Amino acid sequence: MEYLQIEKNASPYTVKYYLNDLETFNQFLMVEGIENLADVDYRLIRVFLTSLYDKKLSRRTVSRLISSMRSFYRFLEREDKVSSNPFLQVTLPKTTKPIPGFMYQEELGKLFEVNDMSDPLGQRNQALLETFYATGIRVSECQSLTLQDIDFTIGTMLIHGKGRKERYVPFGRFAEIALETYMNEGRNVLLKKSNVATNAVFLNAKGTPLTVRGMRLILTKMVEKASLTIHVHPHKLRHTFATHMLNEGADLRSVQELLGHESLSSTQIYTHVTKDHLKNVYMKAHPRANN
Repeated sequence: MEYLQIEKNASPYTVKYYLNDLETFNQFLMVEGIENLADVDYRLIRVFLTSLYDKKLSRRTVSRLISSMRSFYRFLEREDKVSSNPFLQVTLPKTTKPIPGFMYQEELGKLFEVNDMSDPLGQRNQALLETFYATGIRVSECQSLTLQDIDFTIGTMLIHGKGRKERYVPFGRFAEIALETYMNEGRNVLLKKSNVATNAVFLNAKGTPLTVRGMRLILTKMVEKASLTIHVHPHKLRHTFATHMLNEGADLRSVQELLGHESLSSTQIYTHVTKDHLKNVYMKAHPRANN
């Protein structure tokens, strides 16, 4: 845990999953009667994999478990607890990444029209929606936003991302107007309902920091008001941000940086969506696209 938290700078969620995976492997070793981690070989790992598939675990889960154990044995090698890493011989099962769902401009337009801008909660909801779409930040990142993180003079937010990594993300005029309206008016009204001082940007009806669950609920209610038949969650707005940016010509590296993705492969999933979009544009626009 110290290695993950201090040296790898892993998030609490990552540490939690690693420990869960280690416990799964430990339970397996106990059943097999293996007491020494150095006694684990390729044959035993194959038995371990079979036991995982017998539990009807998905390929994605199995892949994560193998990855966790590979990292664990790498750590054991470094600490001179084992002489080799048997998990290096195991091929990770191929996982199919689902193409992310996103919203069309028409659907988004309806969402932006449902909030009552004369009401403190309506101002908050509009600012929340504009922030999600303008920046593509994760819901946890939005929940942890403080007043000091927003710089209106240059139109950027300091985002505290996964693994304690920080990045600056710009926001546009619509988000600026919505945030200033809420922070100068609605937020002050909500703050008076609580005796607790807070720097959190988004507050609930009681004047205390809005939770991740609360943010999801707000979006669900907005969808109901807009009479939309789609399911909208914060991550769908993140997908929408990335897809729209690429559709309008943004390069992959820039979108990767804005999203806070560590590897480009995480961002590349959005190119599948944009390829479909480009194909539709081509088929409609090119004189010799159709017979």
